[in-house]
Amino acid sequence: MLQVRAEQLDAHLARALAPLYVIHGDEPLLSMEAADAIRSKARAAGHAEREVHTVDRGFDWSRLAASAASMSLFASGKVVELRIPSGKPGTDGAAAIERYCARLPPDAVTLVSLPRLDRASQGARWFERLSGVGVLVNVFPVDRRQLALWIGARLARQRQRAGETALAFLATCVEGNLLAAHQEIQKLALLHPEGELTFEQVRDAVLDVARFEVSQLSEALLAGDKARLARVLAGLAGEGEPAPPRARGGRSPASGSRRPWSKNQGLPRSYPRLRRAAVRAAAARPRHRPCRGP
Repeated sequence: MLQVRAEQLDAHLARALAPLYVIHGDEPLLSMEAADAIRSKARAAGHAEREVHTVDRGFDWSRLAASAASMSLFASGKVVELRIPSGKPGTDGAAAIERYCARLPPDAVTLVSLPRLDRASQGARWFERLSGVGVLVNVFPVDRRQLALWIGARLARQRQRAGETALAFLATCVEGNLLAAHQEIQKLALLHPEGELTFEQVRDAVLDVARFEVSQLSEALLAGDKARLARVLAGLAGEGEPAPPRARGGRSPASGSRRPWSKNQGLPRSYPRLRRAAVRAAAARPRHRPCRGP
């Protein structure tokens, strides 16, 4: 099994083009870019035709077999794309994928797109056959600690750069939303010429498009970062995310009586007050707003 990370894909494609690729992950921007890179390499190698099969309820798996059997009519090769948004092909689909992998079409590059699968699904025979005959491209989310570096590399592609303060500010504004981050970075290229971007230019151009998960509340708490805790709360409130069950108060399993919040429950005593303030703040501001950082 050959595995590459999304950021290693360009180097791999510069050396070779495999007959089958599996893009595996839940980061839409990086998955789309990986697929675009594979298509571009395939077109350059003469695979000009393209067939796309999206698996939904009632999908006819004989279409995949027909793609394998049919020759390309107007080009030396084709790209066969199989998209499985649910990550679950079902019994018939699993069998069809195994048969397809046993006899890959010689004139085609096959591109399979999957969400991040759990360990059990990755152990399924159909997935093992896919990764066994092709290249598995793992798409991982950009870690918050690496986000500023990622943004800096993206700016460099458009011949722009920014200082550490501006990059950290940008990372705060786009955390958890790489698609929107990509758009904000492109906006900077439209608004400003190549070269150094000042903090003021970045601050005045970028919208607050960050998205958060409920699990990040406990991360901020464990880190003792009150400013981040308040920001995550405000972000969740703005998205209409319900409070975690313990945020609404709980009952003691033994006595059934109401009990106050405590740090032993995973969140601080001040959480209800912070959340009420976050909800009021979210309701009072526009959905798309200039970012002002933490």
